[in-house]
Amino acid sequence: MKAAPFAYVRPPTLDDVLTELAGGDGKVLAGGQSLVPVLAMRLGRPATLVDVTAVPELTEYGPDARSGYRVAAAVRQRVVEHDPAARDVPLIAMAMPFVGHRELRSRGTVCGSLAHADPAAELPAVACCLDAQVEVSGPGGARTVPAREFVTGAMTTAAGPEDVVTAVTFPAARPGDGFGFAEIARRHGDFALAGVVCRVQVADSGAVRSAVLTGFGISDRAVTRDVTALLATGESEEDLRPATTELAAALVDTGGDTHGSTGYRRRLFAVLAARELSRALLRAREGRTTA
Repeated sequence: MKAAPFAYVRPPTLDDVLTELAGGDGKVLAGGQSLVPVLAMRLGRPATLVDVTAVPELTEYGPDARSGYRVAAAVRQRVVEHDPAARDVPLIAMAMPFVGHRELRSRGTVCGSLAHADPAAELPAVACCLDAQVEVSGPGGARTVPAREFVTGAMTTAAGPEDVVTAVTFPAARPGDGFGFAEIARRHGDFALAGVVCRVQVADSGAVRSAVLTGFGISDRAVTRDVTALLATGESEEDLRPATTELAAALVDTGGDTHGSTGYRRRLFAVLAARELSRALLRAREGRTTA
């Protein structure tokens, strides 16, 4: 199919972007890797596409004063993937190769993935696991929304039709942090049937201080849980499996489809969660040892 007719504008400032979005019948265009297929299938019929790539402050990226890594709205995923400064957030490097394909990442944007809010997307899950901060501008001014509150449902976020996501800041890794990421998809580049992202922090002694796990592809949005107590049941993948199986039963509620039943996704999640939590704990302790 072809997209329904629409107007196209490329404002030079953020104020102009917000002016074009006033009324709620416009749609922000940054990379277009999610938006263009939606238009082609006529699942969306905006009156105007508002291209934000000409706004200078929306092309910025790099470390910021809050000891994090900030990515503005028009920054391509491929740019972040190859930026040495992004190594301060190890989960970005772990997740990015699984985001679509190289060609898609060369056009797609980090903020665009967050704004699209696909339940099986990798970057929203990373943002939720790390409790990244999403910056949103709209008629009421600028505000910051925690990533865990930003996505409110499948393809639904806290940003309104007159808002634009301007940036996201990922917190940098700290001493004692260990991370894990894994997903299962039918083919590389496909959306995940089930995936997990985790972060474990240990004290100087190696004892677990905190552990957070986010699942994606398993519900209508990325689901985050504090799993510190879960690591008290064991540290190896085998020891953790009973606990992660219980966790899967509680968290995985997506319906079955031609790619896999709910039960199949629960088994995938349980295996991935146990494996990545064990690996994240090992990495955290190794980091303490070599620091």
